[in-house]
Amino acid sequence: MNLTDTHCHLDYQKFDEDREAVIQRAVDAGLTRILIPALHWTSSLAAVSLAEAHPMIYAAVGFHPTDLDTWDESSVENLRNLAQSAKKVVAIGEIGLDYYWVKDADQQARQREAFQTQLALAKEVGLPVVVHMREAEDAWVGPASADLLDILSTWHADLVAAQHPLAERPGVLHSFNGTLETAQKAMSLNFYIGVTGPVTYKNADQKRQVIGQLPLERLLIETDAPFLAPVPQRGKRNEPAFVGYIADKIAEIQSKDPVEIAAVTARNAARLFAWGD
Repeated sequence: MNLTDTHCHLDYQKFDEDREAVIQRAVDAGLTRILIPALHWTSSLAAVSLAEAHPMIYAAVGFHPTDLDTWDESSVENLRNLAQSAKKVVAIGEIGLDYYWVKDADQQARQREAFQTQLALAKEVGLPVVVHMREAEDAWVGPASADLLDILSTWHADLVAAQHPLAERPGVLHSFNGTLETAQKAMSLNFYIGVTGPVTYKNADQKRQVIGQLPLERLLIETDAPFLAPVPQRGKRNEPAFVGYIADKIAEIQSKDPVEIAAVTARNAARLFAWGD
């Protein structure tokens, strides 16, 4: 089975004691590609270092909306240099908006500014984006969704006007937790939808209904390890080898073979991230 994990924080300390064993278990489970998204500058360097040490691993660089404490005037230049010099950087991310942890209006405005700046960087270096979005109270729709779609729509329109190749593969909405309408709007901008472990949870009927109505050609599978371990591993530290449980659940939801789910989502990831090309 050809599996990919397009969102895994392998640089986290929770993997320090057995990272190599975790990677080997991923290989044994049929994974051929893993993407490590960064959260800030130090994380960006760590992601690149891991990617350069392992043929199957690739990196995204950027600043997460809840990790802007060290974001300053030098951040964009540093990210630009890293993205252009490191061959295994295939995306800008994890970037976006988070109104769950950040409720202050001024800080939310700072998130939007950093998000737009990093989108501009993605256009400049020609790399897709890995987008984080979380509403206050974990709502399905709200101000974060509206602000995110507004910013992405403006950015995508600029890509189209410039006839930029990124307009065809702008990025992915990571660990999607929104309405069908939000997903459809994102897909109309050529974004992919990332599916994580919560789709397997007992109380996730609404999420499964949304995923069941999305075209397989627009889905990616992600662990978000070490977080969000899928059933039957829920409660444990998540790892890339568990991504097969997510593929199995999507197959169940969409009445397809898990092998097909793995193959199509792997092709989707290759199309988006142009692994090594």
